[in-house]
Amino acid sequence: MVNSKETFLPILIGTDLNTYTMAISFHEEYGIKPVVVGRAPLPFTEGSTIISEFYYTDRIDDEEFFVGYLKELAKKYHSKYENLLLIGTNDEYVTFIINNAEALSTTFKFSNIDKEWVPQLFLKKNFYQLCARYGLNAPLTFYYSCLSEEPFDEEVPFPLVVKPSNGIQYYENPFEGMQKVYLIENYEELHNVINKIKASGYQDELIIQDYIPGEDTAMWDSVYYGNRNGKPQLVSLGQVVLQEPTTTGVGNYTALIVRDKKKESHKIIMDKLAHFMNQIGYKGFANFDLKYDERDGKFKVFEVNIRQGRSSYYLTQCGYNIAKIIVDDVIYHKEKEFDYVGGENLFAVIPKAVIKNYTKDPLIKEEVKDLISRGKYNSPIFYKADKGLKRRIFMTLRQTNYFRKYKNNPLKD
Repeated sequence: MVNSKETFLPILIGTDLNTYTMAISFHEEYGIKPVVVGRAPLPFTEGSTIISEFYYTDRIDDEEFFVGYLKELAKKYHSKYENLLLIGTNDEYVTFIINNAEALSTTFKFSNIDKEWVPQLFLKKNFYQLCARYGLNAPLTFYYSCLSEEPFDEEVPFPLVVKPSNGIQYYENPFEGMQKVYLIENYEELHNVINKIKASGYQDELIIQDYIPGEDTAMWDSVYYGNRNGKPQLVSLGQVVLQEPTTTGVGNYTALIVRDKKKESHKIIMDKLAHFMNQIGYKGFANFDLKYDERDGKFKVFEVNIRQGRSSYYLTQCGYNIAKIIVDDVIYHKEKEFDYVGGENLFAVIPKAVIKNYTKDPLIKEEVKDLISRGKYNSPIFYKADKGLKRRIFMTLRQTNYFRKYKNNPLKD
């Protein structure tokens, strides 16, 4: 029988924190050091000793070239490994795998949704229509096409939020003052933001959405996995404690408390999300962003990412190793009963002191202190088995910098 370490090799596309947490998960569970392929080095992964080899190409956006590049790379490993497991770690790379599934499937194993579902889930207008069809609540939403020559003139409530429907196209057209999300107080601000985005070259739709009040702790995260046959395998729920304190980083969670199904409202939203994904036969990992609306007592879904998120490593910390979930399904074809993720855990990518100092909700702050005092604080930033000194030094400096970032937070008011 072939040794399990030689049965498969993970090949991760990407070089960011999401890539690193996936690499940790493989190393923790199997002692395997994945191969990483990316556009350029990033400090999250560069110099890591739990990654066997790095490959970089600046032609990663050329799909025809990149398919050939990966298949050529695979020849180096096929003699030693029965299966090459291909995993994308951001929207762009996951979409690449999905779009080229037929060509890649002769060489690699992977689990992702079918191509026709990408625009239905990735483009927010389509996604919100699906939410309405399958019983998920979303914020009150309006749409504006940046190809329109007419100004936006619908009657809307203020404050509101503006964001792109097509994130990939949006970030391909950078401009001064670019933000991930814009908080708008009046029509003058709304028209100014729309005109800036149109001038950048972005041509898809904008989402103009009711602003749901609440601090970071009103934000919630859910991770879902559907097996290769589209059957639900697990769902999680986490309450955000803090998010990145920058206009471009907002929406990236830096601290999160894992919740479980014991509270009725938690189980209800977990079941709703799983039902939604089951109805569309979703395959692979997905990551939902939600916010709890105290005005009507409902969870509102903002978006779903067609991949695991950078904070999804909290599943591994709770005993649901994200690498093992994929391997059991894609490599070993194990059938599993649907499960709810649970466990006491404070996931964080920032120092303990920052969490204690900048968590505003007094009840959550006390819970944070309690979890830390009982050793329930877990961070993937410093993995003990990773002996990369250069990486560790950079990450230490980056952690220290978070004190300054939160102190000077432009979003705090």
